[in-house]
Amino acid sequence: MNFDINKLKWTREPADYSVSEEKIEIITKPNTDLWQRTYYHFRNDNAPVLQAETDEQYFSFVVKTEFESKHRFDQCGIVMYLDSENWLKASIEYENEEFQHLGSVVTNNGYSDWATTAVDASIKSMWYRLSRRENDFCVECSLDGKSFSQMRVCHMFNVKEKITFGIYACSPENSSFKAVFTNMEMTECKWLAHDGQQPDNE
Repeated sequence: MNFDINKLKWTREPADYSVSEEKIEIITKPNTDLWQRTYYHFRNDNAPVLQAETDEQYFSFVVKTEFESKHRFDQCGIVMYLDSENWLKASIEYENEEFQHLGSVVTNNGYSDWATTAVDASIKSMWYRLSRRENDFCVECSLDGKSFSQMRVCHMFNVKEKITFGIYACSPENSSFKAVFTNMEMTECKWLAHDGQQPDNE
């Protein structure tokens, strides 16, 4: 499958960025975020999102992120943004000088969740892989771009045949940092069909 960087489109275009065949750089603005309702009761929907469109039902998308985050909640990563109330993202969110949150957010019907694990604050690069099998999705991460570990399997309730997916970066608090995205690739689905229990008859 061919991934053409020139076909990427901004859902929200940042003020400061650069796009080339080799890499994409985004300088975040303060008070930008993606979150819907749950726990915090606020709705933030202003993070820059750069995406491609596909009607492929089975594929994987890989990207390498490098970041200079330094303030709480600074983040950049992979995203599938359908609309303000239906999307998923995966990233490392800076917390403090000791640790960060490697995690994912799935938002269905206007409510977000957040699943995380702590990683060392010295990590400044991470690969992500988003895989689609119809309306089900798998998000994985990797330190080297070769060995990927599962972060999340989820179902998106409002997915159409055609979806949009790509990258994002934001700084929810009073901060700004540079996020760099490289090695973007779209391939056949690396998330293989389940080989255990057979599906129930529906």
